[in-house]
Amino acid sequence: MLDRTVIDSLFPADLPEPAQLEQQYPPRQLPEGAMVTRLGPSPTGHVHIGGLYVGLINKDLAGHSNGKYLLRIEDTDQAREVEGAADQFNRAFGYFGLEADEPEGEYGPYFQSQRETLYLTYVRELLREGKAYLCFATPEELADIRARQEASKAPTGYYGRWAIWRHQSDEDTQKALDEGRPYVVRFKTPEDGPLRISFDDAIRGKLQHEANRNDAVILKSSASSPRLPTYHFAHAVDDHLMRVTHVIRGEEWISSVPLHLQLFEALGFEQVTYGHIAPLMKMIPGGKRKLSKRKDPEAGVDFYIEQGFPAPAVQYYLRGLANGRLAEVPLAEALSTPLQLSEFGVAGPLVDLVKLEGMSADYIATLSSEQVYEQVLIWAERFDAELATVLKADKDLAVKAIGVEREGVENPRKDLRKWSDFRPQYGFFLPALFADATGPADERVAAVGLRPEVVTAFVNTFVEGYQHLPEQPEWFNQIREAAAKNDFAPSPKEFKKNPDAYPGSIREASQLVRVGLTGSTRSPDLHAIALVLGADEVLRRLRALAG
Repeated sequence: MLDRTVIDSLFPADLPEPAQLEQQYPPRQLPEGAMVTRLGPSPTGHVHIGGLYVGLINKDLAGHSNGKYLLRIEDTDQAREVEGAADQFNRAFGYFGLEADEPEGEYGPYFQSQRETLYLTYVRELLREGKAYLCFATPEELADIRARQEASKAPTGYYGRWAIWRHQSDEDTQKALDEGRPYVVRFKTPEDGPLRISFDDAIRGKLQHEANRNDAVILKSSASSPRLPTYHFAHAVDDHLMRVTHVIRGEEWISSVPLHLQLFEALGFEQVTYGHIAPLMKMIPGGKRKLSKRKDPEAGVDFYIEQGFPAPAVQYYLRGLANGRLAEVPLAEALSTPLQLSEFGVAGPLVDLVKLEGMSADYIATLSSEQVYEQVLIWAERFDAELATVLKADKDLAVKAIGVEREGVENPRKDLRKWSDFRPQYGFFLPALFADATGPADERVAAVGLRPEVVTAFVNTFVEGYQHLPEQPEWFNQIREAAAKNDFAPSPKEFKKNPDAYPGSIREASQLVRVGLTGSTRSPDLHAIALVLGADEVLRRLRALAG
């Protein structure tokens, strides 16, 4: 083992000792049973909906146990860092209410790139205790080791006789240092440990796994600055100093547990409790697969923000994926009921956008017209500037439009599933958007199937005698009268009996009014639409339809 003086010379002289850090980051004063959890996103890409799912679970567990939920940015892999990723974290976690309980505080900093001193202290300590060593193996040597392992069908890795610097003499190590050769620091895996280890998973129960035998790198190359650790080592140091009690993460990390347990033991840290969540899945022809950021737009959190899914609806949906019983209770109850680790399944839940849209529509239907307006405006100011301008200029009309078949009815409309649905579903109400929302008049007329001269004659008759009546039966009777004056059949049944005798039926006549006012053959109640638009706008639109 290298002399302590040599080891200490490799590190800053003012590096604190482990005992000092234990005093700087003391055990938290929290109630018994309180969980301290964390989410550790890496700024190497956009936030996956699975990351949001894990964050929601961690925040809920901490909150309902009177603990703390931390957000720790794991940015030690700076070569792969994506510009703007950290800002995206703030947008995503802010939108869905997953901000950290402790954005600043005595257990920070919360960016791993700012915690270099802490990691160096513990790397130095492992070197002092002979539990780690310097490795000067070159990339070419490592590639040769791997090639020979593959050729001999040996497990790949840096272990045993393949760990060429593990047993090098102090003289060889000192010579390499004197030559200025770059090195990494490797963890010296215990040689006398068990071949398999077992541990209690908070979700899956007792698990067994092959023990780690690789001498993992814990500190990256001495040629880099800052000297940052690998994820595995940083995870152990940070979870200890931040006094994390429960690490709830994706099942892909199960294979790392053996190494993490070794590191905790070597560092003399109290072991955290691990729980591993099944990944979110997607149904595909012939089966299902993991939701993929590369293949599936709905895998990215930005998809839900850009589409304008209300945050409570997404939270409700994800909580139902975590604990199935919560999908069967009202939203408010589901959002307030604590998640139970014992109720998590080990099979990956399916992400179903159709189901999410249905739940989202149900949620939006509980909001007042004013609340919907405010939320749509917030969304539009970010993603649809034209719509935002129109909404602000014509607020009263927009609020009235939203209220059609929603306010004061037992079964409100549910055509708004997300805020981006507002323009296609309600844009026709707003004169500034009507043309864009409905298309040219001749295309709308074609959808009804009436001859142009019939359209002109019927519309002119309707417009000439139009009255803006407050009651639906009397208002709709104007359509009947105009249809009768233009020889339309009084019912679809009569028209079907003798189609050559009539230009159409009352159904086609009412559909003509509908496409004139809304641009579509499907819409809410025509009378309600007319009352919102006002007499002048009703007449203007119908005259434009007649040409």
